[in-house]
Amino acid sequence: MPDAAKAFYVTTPIYYVNDAPHIGHAYATTAGDVLTRWHRQRGEQVWFLTGVDEHGTKVQRAADAGGVTPQQWVDRLVADAWLPVLGTIDAANDDFIRTTEPRHIERVQRFWETVRDNGYVYSAMYEGPYCVGCEEFKLAGDLLDGTGEYQGQQVCPIHGRPVEQLEEENWFFRLSAFSDLLLERYEADPDAIQPRSAYNEVMSFIRQGLVDISMSRSSVSWGIPLPWDDDQVIYVWFDALLNYATAVGYGAEPDSADGRRFAECWPPDVNLVGKDILRFHAVYWPAMLMAAGLEPPRKVFAHGWLLVGGEKMSKSKLTGISPEQIIDHFGSDAFRYHFLRAIQFGQDGSFSWEDMAARYTAELANGLGNLASRATAMVGRYCDGVLPAAHDFTEAEHEIARALAEAASTADRAMGELDFSTGITAVKDFVERVNGYVTEQEPWVLAKDPANADRLGVVLYTICDSLRAIAVLYNPVMPKAMSSLWEQLGAQAVLGPLAEQRIATVGEWAQLPPGTLVVKGEGLFPRLDDAP
Repeated sequence: MPDAAKAFYVTTPIYYVNDAPHIGHAYATTAGDVLTRWHRQRGEQVWFLTGVDEHGTKVQRAADAGGVTPQQWVDRLVADAWLPVLGTIDAANDDFIRTTEPRHIERVQRFWETVRDNGYVYSAMYEGPYCVGCEEFKLAGDLLDGTGEYQGQQVCPIHGRPVEQLEEENWFFRLSAFSDLLLERYEADPDAIQPRSAYNEVMSFIRQGLVDISMSRSSVSWGIPLPWDDDQVIYVWFDALLNYATAVGYGAEPDSADGRRFAECWPPDVNLVGKDILRFHAVYWPAMLMAAGLEPPRKVFAHGWLLVGGEKMSKSKLTGISPEQIIDHFGSDAFRYHFLRAIQFGQDGSFSWEDMAARYTAELANGLGNLASRATAMVGRYCDGVLPAAHDFTEAEHEIARALAEAASTADRAMGELDFSTGITAVKDFVERVNGYVTEQEPWVLAKDPANADRLGVVLYTICDSLRAIAVLYNPVMPKAMSSLWEQLGAQAVLGPLAEQRIATVGEWAQLPPGTLVVKGEGLFPRLDDAP
């Protein structure tokens, strides 16, 4: 059970703003949003953070190419692209941190002064490869031999482009001091890095021996200045990673609002990251925190890549797709449903318009949407829109009740483990079970004979109470459609707001009171034309 005094604190990756977001970014934010909405419906206190990383070489060069200052560049991108996408995907984040904000800059400088005072920072010369795309100092073993136009050069395995050779007088972080501490931590708690493939990757990297890493740059001007060296800025990752702490009040006075939030939230319960930035989050980040005397995050979960045409989604490779392109056609609920249902979180997944259209039609329009439409229409037609009383449940109804309890239990366990696909599938299977029940019971046939009135009432009640539970279980995934369903069932008036319904009790049968006014509304998932 979670600590009642601690908020469930979830962070998305800190996104880099050298360009507009694509659906890979929206995928990670959607996962964080669904996870935190689920915990809210458990009745837990929750804090959900997302934000953007605005410093570093890539931003500086992009701004130079655009003929504007770096601050102008990031201000425009954040206002025109990054903040709007949160509304597009219906993210209910509690905060949005920008690494150019004064609260972040001041607290980052305070953090590194603490680490330096603790003896984990020193000055030295750095000479070696650097990938601007990753904003990462590379090790020789990280690189691949180039092919084609890059024949004879060393390239980054992620971006496929040559690295740059740097020679700078920088300040270094004593990462090597934390090899044994990190190994001990992860051996004692293997679930601190998930999925298992990510855990194995990190452990292999640490066992090879950690080397000290430059925590500052002398050849970059766009960054947070080192408080003790005006000629240096803090290396972008060692600035950006700290957003997870600065956003919730690290460094604030303990009795201030920010100080109390830090005590309430820290450490993060889940840092969601892409697998290509796993090393930063599972090695450098916890080591930095330990150097400052702070507890590392409880879990780092590395999701896989979204692939288009077999390649990782990327603006630089022209495989980036904006969330708006999909949501304008399918809607935000279907976007959220599809990406967490179709892809096992933690593994790579391929996106195709055709697959999403097929799933939308089969599972949402013809599945849940048709069930809701038929149920509300039949209550209106046969019962004047008033939910009938239910007497004498038969084994058929008891089977539905048992299936609901099992679906709710399975979904709760899976969602808590970030196994979104299994959790959503458990609810989908229950929807199919109820659709099967409708086909078997044939309420339209029962309605033809007044002698079957009581039995018709039982069947219609069973369908509607099942939809009541489905609305609660799917609310974290599809909040717009489920809010509409909740209203159509009349549940808002008799059970209260949908967001206040609890996962722990959703599987209890017969909660929707007889006499509730049921109204057929617009279809939850209208049938769509072919993709443009």
